[in-house]
This record gives sequence, C-alpha cells and structure tokens, in this order.
Amino acid sequence: MGTSRGVAGSLDRPRADPVTGRAAAPSTAPADGPAAAAIPVPSSGGGRTVIPLDTRRLFRAEFPALPDRAAAVRRMVAGHLRDWRLGAVVDHVVLATNELFANAVEHGSAGPADTVTVTVSLERFGRELRVEVADGSPVIPVARTPQPTEESGRGLAIVDDLAADWGTEPPDPGVRGKKVWFTLPLVATS
Repeated sequence: MGTSRGVAGSLDRPRADPVTGRAAAPSTAPADGPAAAAIPVPSSGGGRTVIPLDTRRLFRAEFPALPDRAAAVRRMVAGHLRDWRLGAVVDHVVLATNELFANAVEHGSAGPADTVTVTVSLERFGRELRVEVADGSPVIPVARTPQPTEESGRGLAIVDDLAADWGTEPPDPGVRGKKVWFTLPLVATS
C-alpha cells in the first residue's frame, strides 16, 4: 500500500459541479479568488489571456449500501470518464471501482440504511485519476489469497493489478469510517 496524496479542496480553486464534473458557472469573484490561481499568458493581440492553474475535475455521489446499486455506480463512473474523454481507461477504472464498492457494501456497512460515497477526480493537472470509495466502517481492508475454489476474496488483488497505487485513509472530518482509494496515471494521446 502507498501513502495517500489526498484530494482536499482549497478555497481558491475553481469548483466543478459534483454531478456533471463540469466547471461551475463563472463568478465575479475578487482577484483573491479563483482568478488568483491562474497564469496570465500573452495573447497574439498584445493582451493577456488567463489560464487556470487547476484543471482538476471531480464528481462525488452517495449510494445506498446495497449490492443492486453497483450497476448505477458502474454507469456513473463510465459516463463521467467518457465525458472527460478518458474512454481508454473506462474498463479498468469501472472494474476497480466496482470491486471497492462491493467490498464497501459487504464489509463496510451495517445495513441498507448505510451509504457508500464514490468520488472520482482528475489530479496533478489531469495526469492522474483518483477514485475513492468511502464507507462507514473503520475496519481497514486486508488483501488475502483465496483458494482457487473460493468464489470471493479477489477484489483487492484485482484493484492492485489494475491500479498504479491504492490504499486507505481516514474519513473526512466529522464522518465515521474510512476511504479506500486507487490511482491511475493518465497518458496524453495527441
């Protein structure tokens, strides 16, 4: 397991709509807001164009801790990745996210009243994808080696094979449980 890089927000970062992942509507914030986190670049007309420093995209959704919600999680993750033009990684990300969601439902919830939160974000200026699955149990998952005849127990091994790194971290402040995350580097295709 690796160390966590976190996805803590910053007040001076442009925000994305948590459902669509698209940038929020422009605001008339003072110069110490989102505009302060930008690079002025000379344009061909002699003026200056402002390019935001943070190209981060993020969406977060909460689901009931029920096995039949896994299909909705898969559809949501795949849809956002395609919207972000990351179709090449959809299969790997959806499979790894599905495994973490299944583990959260089976091992991290006390029943159908519990919820599981799935967060997908582009980090490091779009060079890395990070997925977090948060549940209400503080019990840290442990990878195991199942017997060949066992039907379960391979979820974390699948995540480990598909992801560049994965691990756990404490929940957000004021929330009980834990987060299990994985990252995947993205390669520019131009």
